[in-house]
Amino acid sequence: MSNKPYLIDAVIGNGRMLGSLGRTGRLYRLWWPHIDHPQHIDRIRTGIRLSEGRTTWFDEETDGWRHRIGYLPGTNIVRIGAARPQFPLEVRQHDFALPEEDVLVRHYTFTNVSNGDVSFRFVWYSSFHVDESPLYNTTLFNEEQDALVHYHKRSFFAVSGANVCAEFQCGSAWDAAEGGRLNGSEIDMQPDGAMAWEIKRLASGESVSLPVYIAAGENLPQALERLAAVKRFPAEHWLEQTRAHWHNELGKARPCPGGGPEIAELYERSVLTFKLMSDRQSGSLLAAPEVDENHARCGGYAYCWGRDAAFITTALDRCGLTEASRRFYEWTLTAQDPDGSWQQRHFHDGSLAPSWGLQIDEGASIIWGMWQHYAATGDDSFARRMWPAVAKGAEFLAGFIDPDTGLPKPSVDLWEERNAQHTYSSAAVCAGLQAAASFARLMGDEAAAAAWEQAAGRIASAIETLCWNEAESSFYRGLHLKVSRDEYERATRSGAEGSVTYTAKGYPVYRLKYDPIVDISLLGVSVPFGVLPPEHGYMRRLADTIERKLTSPRVGGIKRYENDPYIGGNPWILTTLWLAHYRTAVGQYEAARELLDWAVRHRTETGLLPEQVDKDTGAPAWIVPLTWSHAMFVLAVDMLAAAGQLPAGETARAEADSAAGKS
Repeated sequence: MSNKPYLIDAVIGNGRMLGSLGRTGRLYRLWWPHIDHPQHIDRIRTGIRLSEGRTTWFDEETDGWRHRIGYLPGTNIVRIGAARPQFPLEVRQHDFALPEEDVLVRHYTFTNVSNGDVSFRFVWYSSFHVDESPLYNTTLFNEEQDALVHYHKRSFFAVSGANVCAEFQCGSAWDAAEGGRLNGSEIDMQPDGAMAWEIKRLASGESVSLPVYIAAGENLPQALERLAAVKRFPAEHWLEQTRAHWHNELGKARPCPGGGPEIAELYERSVLTFKLMSDRQSGSLLAAPEVDENHARCGGYAYCWGRDAAFITTALDRCGLTEASRRFYEWTLTAQDPDGSWQQRHFHDGSLAPSWGLQIDEGASIIWGMWQHYAATGDDSFARRMWPAVAKGAEFLAGFIDPDTGLPKPSVDLWEERNAQHTYSSAAVCAGLQAAASFARLMGDEAAAAAWEQAAGRIASAIETLCWNEAESSFYRGLHLKVSRDEYERATRSGAEGSVTYTAKGYPVYRLKYDPIVDISLLGVSVPFGVLPPEHGYMRRLADTIERKLTSPRVGGIKRYENDPYIGGNPWILTTLWLAHYRTAVGQYEAARELLDWAVRHRTETGLLPEQVDKDTGAPAWIVPLTWSHAMFVLAVDMLAAAGQLPAGETARAEADSAAGKS
């Protein structure tokens, strides 16, 4: 894998199938039939062999290959160019998923840039760990479709070119793909196989097209039928059909409300990213594609978080994609626990994902987001469908309040690192209860509305009176922070207040009364949850404290919190835009625009927003793309435009339309 601070440069998909590519055009991950699970690829490689020499793999930078990558404007079609000094061939590649079929297209064009004829073989190597299992895979060759088929249980992947291959091998194929002859083995209980296509005497300046298709199915006939159907038409047909599909999808969104070409381009890339991150079957929303399940190059993101999704759906509603937002909230009905809570995160089929425990802001954010969607659409039928879940969820929230503090009881924070009565989580619960009260009043249940409003009011009062840290001009991040025994003893020896309680089994729980760390999420008290108005003196002082303490010194941008240890404490895109939201809310438009422009400058080469930015180099870092980052960008643009601070400019869509015939 690459040594750069992030691995993935582009994603392609259709709502059922999702793929992640690096900038060299290497396909690292392929999910199907949901976009979160399971993932099927172990390794796919593409190379060129001249005469009888060794294969040079043009999907990586070894052997001197250099690459360019980008999306075709206004689409989720990825274009990669590969060239190597003194090598006679250049490669142009288009990768995309068919909009209505479970088929991935990898369209390669080889151009002879030498002065004479060139003969070569295009070599394809694929190893599938189908259903994320390295065990019990089989690879076979289907002669009728001229296809390698990788399968395990009920997941089949048929791989074939539009041209008939010259060689193939099933099982133990890597060494032969590197430099030998493929042996024609027709079936093996191994995960890998290879094919090669022979091109003879390609003239100087001429090009040849070699598309490769990956068709998925629940059984062998289905995968082969899908493969046969797509091979009936040339790859150019599917390219144009897919281009038209994405232009049409983009046309369903509200155009970028202003800000010039760079902002418009990123706005439209955000809309297209939302489309990829929305599961067609379930309506669930993906936080980010997972590219390293061992968490050495990312952090475990291929799930749906209710909190992330509440921000994302609010952005979807602002850019006119209300149907995707509605479908997500209908999905949440499948993920709610019987007691009315929503847990930390879920797979897209509604099942519980790995968890660190209850995060009370998750369910609160879902209820808040439901009301934001209703406010955007006025859809009474939506409100009626949500009402039973809202009522159960609100009762759970109201029952989770600590009578001693008036705040929600301790739970895990939004960064999933600590247990306390967090100020951000409290603000989310306050907003969730207020939203539930609004639903109750809409449904004619005045008693429930009054009870939930009173509970929200008590939380708001407690935040203002108990959580403000005058000495730091900030809110405390939380109260009653759970710590280790050693940390507790060190802190209390230094004068900190604390307490020790015991579980039912007699285990001690050590808590410090205050968590004084300055954290960007404290802005949530006002933006978006409205517990205090943005103009409140506490909020103004807090925002200035955040900017002073959390601005990354070398590259700018805002860190999550003081002394953040995660991946070295980088600034994040979403945190920087969170401060932009606040600055906009109080009319500090120049400061907000500077923060927005910082985010725009730190998008990737393909126009995607990462989670983080390297604090030393300014390069995109960690996971790419993070859907929450794109949501915060869209919301920042919407807020500034609503305030008249983003003058209208030429849209990226106009550029895309003018480039419709270009590739």
